[in-house]
Formats: sequence, C-alpha cells, structure tokens
Amino acid sequence: MEQHAWNETFEFEFRNIRPEEAEQAAQIEQICFPPNEACSPEHMRERVNAAPELFLVAVEKKSGKIAGFLNGIATDEQAFRDEFFTDATLHDPDGSNVMLLGLDVLPGYRGQGLARELVHRYCMREAPKGRKRLVLTCLESKVEMYRKFGFCDLGESASEWGGEKWHEMDIAL
Repeated sequence: MEQHAWNETFEFEFRNIRPEEAEQAAQIEQICFPPNEACSPEHMRERVNAAPELFLVAVEKKSGKIAGFLNGIATDEQAFRDEFFTDATLHDPDGSNVMLLGLDVLPGYRGQGLARELVHRYCMREAPKGRKRLVLTCLESKVEMYRKFGFCDLGESASEWGGEKWHEMDIAL
C-alpha cells in the first residue's frame, strides 16, 4: 500500500465526485463553514449535477468516506461574484477560469496537508484542460494559508457572501 510523505495516518483516493455523494458533500460543507457561509444542500446538489468534473474529492480508503473536497465552476469571467455560489447554470465547461467555491476538510483530517494536496492536485488536473486561473475568495484569516498554497492576494473582493468581508485570490496555471 502506498503511503504519502505528506500524510502518515491516512491514505486517500483522489477523484471526481459521484452524484450519490452530493448529500455527503453538503453535510461536510455544513461542518466546515458557518451557517451564513455554507452552501445549502440544494445548491450543493445543483453544483454536483452541473460540474462533477470540477469537484476533487479525497476519499479515505479505509472508511470509504469523503474526508475533504475542493469544488468550483468554470467561466470566462475574470472576477469572482457571489452568484457563482448559488447559480450552477453559470458554469461554462469550456471556461478558462475556475471560480473555487469551497475547500472543505473535515476536522479529523486537518493539519496533515490534505488541503494543500487537494489544491496541488486540482491545479495539476485543470492546467492541461486549458484553464488559465483558479480564483477564490477567503476571509483575511485564511489569506496566509492560501499564499502558502501559491495563491496571490488581489485585495478586498466585491463579494459580500454571508455578510463577510473577503479577499480575492488567484493562482495562474
């Protein structure tokens, strides 16, 4: 069995989400984000149906459960807007940019590099598809973490999602 240097405890399979995992993803989202920021179960199902190829899930091999995931929608738009969170019809499979909508890692799997590995694998997967950038918004408290993952802080975002102030960040692929 293969062990990864970045993770001594768990082994993961990284893959696209499956339709039957939408509810599990919605539950993880409710754990990882406060109610004012979390994606609703309805919107999560819509995202999974519209863009399953833009979900990268880390499934713990031993339990078969999703430990974390990164998801987004593709677009040719340059700036992040709040409608990306709630309107899966904005997804353009041929879009040159991916607007990242959530990086979720369950508490029991945090602190072991899983978030970093999800971002790294996502970048490696999307670059050959012709994507130019990944764009996200995050709270100021997460800016340094995303910088360590290779993202650049573009300053305060126009996003008002959940009544919070956000930073917009991107990474060139």
